[in-house]
Amino acid sequence: MNSQQIPLATQDKPLPGFIPGDLAWHLGMILRGHQTLFAQAVEEIPCSVRGYQMLSTVVHHDPANQQALGAHLGIDRTVLTYLIDDLVTAELVDRIPAPTDRRARKIIATPKGLELLQRLETRVAQAEQTLLTGLDSAETSALAGLLGKLSMSVHSSQPGANPCEAMDHLG
Repeated sequence: MNSQQIPLATQDKPLPGFIPGDLAWHLGMILRGHQTLFAQAVEEIPCSVRGYQMLSTVVHHDPANQQALGAHLGIDRTVLTYLIDDLVTAELVDRIPAPTDRRARKIIATPKGLELLQRLETRVAQAEQTLLTGLDSAETSALAGLLGKLSMSVHSSQPGANPCEAMDHLG
């Protein structure tokens, strides 16, 4: 099995309550709703959702260098350069020499970038709450736990996968 394939389930029966293929429809609808609300919440940042994800990753995950940032987000290095350029031009991030290798660059948030991220995180949280309106708090908590577990399982089987590609294929 190559790294892009997900192992088939060993069960001989479909998911309980689902006709085979229904899971894809449900996930697609959720992703479409999330994509719409998320994009609206972060529309003021250059590069929209990708710009937000980059700024958030720089702040919350502190990647060692530009290459580590691209690897974390699954963004090709040539595309990554243009995205970073846009955030630098907007004065949201800076490139500095990486402490471990001065030939490499580390991306850090500027004070303006930190302030914008804080504002956008509030909007993203509100957008996610809007998406989850049909669930009570216990269901929301259970869903968050299950989605985290499932996404890490998929990530383990496809470590280089780019989650943005799934969103790109919806349109």
